[in-house]
Amino acid sequence: MKKRLLLIVCAVFLMAIVAGCSNKTETPAPTGQSDQPAPAKVVVGATAKPHAEILEVAKPLLAKEGVDLEIKVFTDYVLLNPSLKDKQIDANFFQHIPYLDDFNAKNNANLAWTVKVHNEPMGIYSKKVTKLEELTNAAKVGIPNDATNGGRALMVLESAGLIKLKEGVGVTATTKDIAENAKNLDIIMMDAAMLPRTLDDAAICVINSNYALEANLNPVQDSLFMEPKDSPFANVLAVRPEDKDKDAIVKLGQALQSPEVKKFLEDTYQGACVPSF
Repeated sequence: MKKRLLLIVCAVFLMAIVAGCSNKTETPAPTGQSDQPAPAKVVVGATAKPHAEILEVAKPLLAKEGVDLEIKVFTDYVLLNPSLKDKQIDANFFQHIPYLDDFNAKNNANLAWTVKVHNEPMGIYSKKVTKLEELTNAAKVGIPNDATNGGRALMVLESAGLIKLKEGVGVTATTKDIAENAKNLDIIMMDAAMLPRTLDDAAICVINSNYALEANLNPVQDSLFMEPKDSPFANVLAVRPEDKDKDAIVKLGQALQSPEVKKFLEDTYQGACVPSF
């Protein structure tokens, strides 16, 4: 009887221990995840050359600062500002300040620029002549059809001595602002990306350096005339105004003005892209 009572007491005691153990909170096994915060991500739209190439140089510099840079390449630069305005990207890198100002004025926008990175001197190219003096009367001339780059191209033609513009028109110039055209040049405005291909037909074309580079034209060696390197058309990083002071954007600006980017510009483009910092 005593043995039976003892066995019952032991069984009850063991059940209590098991029940107590089942109520304990288990400590989850380590997952191996780091306590470091996830890197901030910034998506930047850019044209392929030289802008996306420059961003690739900045990318590892930003990674060291905890910023994950995603580069989205656009073949049509006209889409870059609308994409930024509509929050499809966080920033863009392709334009100079007059182009940005013109977009803002015409699209009820207030996009802002943060840092100047480089200047791409615009050049005059040809497959028909080897020097500008060879241009014949009424020769066809291709220039960009967007407002600021069209005016800029006309200023290049003026600097080259081919036309004369009305005084004070500057970058807003159109073909209607040509005061003198001694050779009666037939100036045709078209999409900037089409200009390298138009060289097969036109006598000369005034081409942005980014499109010249994409067409394997060397602005320094292949152009008949180049815009002065100190022109006021520095390419800038553009953002929405509310993002201008965000940490990732500030770090991106610093990376784009780093010694590494400056060396890359000087070594790679040999005068086709000049640092603006």
